[in-house]
Amino acid sequence: ERRAARSLHPGEDRTVSGPKVDAHQHFWRLSRGDYGWLTPDLEVIYRDFEPADLLPLMEGTGGGRTVVVQAAPSVAETRFLLGLADATEWIAGVVGWIDMASRSAAETLEALAAHRALRGIRPMIQDIPDPDWMLDDRLTPAFEAVERCGLAFDALVRPVHLPRLLRLLERHPALTVVVDHGAKPDIAGGDFETWARGIRRIAGETAACCKLSGLVTEAASDWDDAALRPYVDQLLDCFGPERLLWGSDWPVVELAGGYTAWREASLRLLADLTADERAAILGGNAIRVYQLG
Repeated sequence: ERRAARSLHPGEDRTVSGPKVDAHQHFWRLSRGDYGWLTPDLEVIYRDFEPADLLPLMEGTGGGRTVVVQAAPSVAETRFLLGLADATEWIAGVVGWIDMASRSAAETLEALAAHRALRGIRPMIQDIPDPDWMLDDRLTPAFEAVERCGLAFDALVRPVHLPRLLRLLERHPALTVVVDHGAKPDIAGGDFETWARGIRRIAGETAACCKLSGLVTEAASDWDDAALRPYVDQLLDCFGPERLLWGSDWPVVELAGGYTAWREASLRLLADLTADERAAILGGNAIRVYQLG
């Protein structure tokens, strides 16, 4: 059983040098009512998750800061997260949402960007039926506003979207892009090659960065280090330690073993890197990419 086989003991993460930043986690409050994807069948995570729930997990790995990412396609949720950032010192940044196709997208974004915690925008591309959505000319003013406001664009994509993302970045080469969850490879299904080709082109032909996050929820329920290693090694080979950002994807990760299991697996999978390279992935890169200060 995976939990019994861990080689790290609780608290060993405290030895990781440098500032720690979880570059991808979520909070939600069900009564807000705008989480269309979050349904009762997802029993493990179908409840409120707020800063007080995450803090003990962070303290168990030596503390640090987080970037909280939108989980609902609404500006109201973005304002909710910005409010949590105001009340929570260790929330270093917020990646929010706007309706990028709206005629008022740029105006809305500029108003939100007045808040010091807003560090990026994320449309929920994986849930949009049209894989070409990101190439719609109506989105151009919104992408230009993201650049103008000095924000990052979080690309929540799957392998099918990678050729489209490459075209988008040819149009907007100055856009700061962070690919979420390694572009969500089908680890459980074993479809490695298609994903690997797409991710190599994104890494090699653009300046995009990528999150080392969300992999365990794409793997089979009995995942282990061996199942994850080819995907982690591909991301390291393509992006290098200087363009990868570690994220917990908490609380979604609770569907696939939990925060601690993923954190400890990550440390094992990164064990061959130098201390400086691990420190970059586990915090330094997030500080630079999201301009966290």
